[in-house]
Amino acid sequence: MKKIILTAIAITLSSEVFAQILTPVKWSYAAKKVDKDQAVVFIKATIDKGWHIYSQHLTDGGPVKTTLKFAENNDYALIGNVIEPKSVTKYEKSFSMNVQYFEQSVIFQQKIKLKAGQATVNGTVNYMVCSNQQCLPPEDVEFNIPVK
Repeated sequence: MKKIILTAIAITLSSEVFAQILTPVKWSYAAKKVDKDQAVVFIKATIDKGWHIYSQHLTDGGPVKTTLKFAENNDYALIGNVIEPKSVTKYEKSFSMNVQYFEQSVIFQQKIKLKAGQATVNGTVNYMVCSNQQCLPPEDVEFNIPVK
């Protein structure tokens, strides 16, 4: 009986170790008013060593590109497109193409026009993270960024 109980405990503990979810990307958010009518929203990905996320500007047929979607809101309007810094470009055998990606960290920026002096910017980031060993399934992360 002791062996059965010990075996059951060992199986439970080992399955918990294997069931841990990898989270190599941490997201943070901020906003800065430029003047009373405009602000910039910052969406930052901090990426664990050995991992990378992809640019918004990938051609079709490769990995999932990072996409930022902003919810419609009467308190603000988007000005232009999301800005990203220069990415690394490298040929990836697994996709048989050149891809653009970011390592360590990346800050995406979106300018907005405030209609009411302040707002909460809501939306979703869809991204895929890969290492040299594996890619994790694409993930959606919601954000709510107060602009005051």
